[in-house]
Amino acid sequence: MEYSIETLDLTRTFKKSKKGSSSELKAVDTVSLQIRTGELFGLLGPNGAGKTTLIKILCTLLLPTSGKASVRGCDVATEPERIRGIINMVSGGETPGYGIVTVAENLWFFSQLYGIKGSIAKERISRILRTVGLVDESNTKMDRLSSGLKQRLNLARGFINDPEVLFLDEPTVGLDVISAKEIRSHIRSWVEKGSEKTILLTTHYMAEADELCDRVAIIDHGRIVACDTPANLKATVRDKRIYELELAGTGEFDYLKEISGVIGISQIRHIDSDTTNLKLVVTEESVLSEITSAITSKGTRVTSTTRPEPTLEEVFIYLVGRGLQ
Repeated sequence: MEYSIETLDLTRTFKKSKKGSSSELKAVDTVSLQIRTGELFGLLGPNGAGKTTLIKILCTLLLPTSGKASVRGCDVATEPERIRGIINMVSGGETPGYGIVTVAENLWFFSQLYGIKGSIAKERISRILRTVGLVDESNTKMDRLSSGLKQRLNLARGFINDPEVLFLDEPTVGLDVISAKEIRSHIRSWVEKGSEKTILLTTHYMAEADELCDRVAIIDHGRIVACDTPANLKATVRDKRIYELELAGTGEFDYLKEISGVIGISQIRHIDSDTTNLKLVVTEESVLSEITSAITSKGTRVTSTTRPEPTLEEVFIYLVGRGLQ
């Protein structure tokens, strides 16, 4: 099968009620995607962009309001039972099982929910524990695990039924750098070993999408604004004027968006060091002097200016006019 996941004009609308009046929110807005079998596909966007809603539709947890979606050729609205047997889903920060039960016992429990035969389940649990580095913790109760180890168990649970399609909804959120790196390594290894396996990964970490994904779709306000390989996406802004400024201060700098020639801006405040990092995409180099003058006129000092190599963050800023933070 060429495509494991297909959507056509997929839309999900939620009704909002407030003090006698009602309105509608389009969490997913006419999304059309084709994700190839064997692909590690990334969905990149800020919180509230529609990433989790899209995954819930594909996992048959939500019905679409309109449009169509299929997983391995099965329609999410009319064939949910067929889909549920061939997929699994892992969410970041989710409790991976029952606290008073050991790691191995939790995996055994989930294996039985899928109806996996005992001998196959035992062999698979042993292999998965080795894969995610949990052999030494197999007899440890889940509630005694660190956050990083709990997320490894969460990932192991996602592998337990050997799914054809695995949905990963921000699997490294809240983890330390080392734990997140190990989780990414396990994800990449799993999809590379199974040529027919497909992963849909949602994340708001730019570097994670760049490192892992064969292709990336950028979603904002429920709509897909770009879809391509990370390299091709970055190439689209290679000839743009991108600058990174470090400022001595942590004020508000949204006023810079009003300057003619500013395409997009992202700002990260560092309270501990009382500094701010600004990333700007502008139409031409001369705009930078006006930006610098505006900042200094507000009493803030520009301590450094660099022109970095394009990343997916610059692509996002260019396309939607702001950063993910």
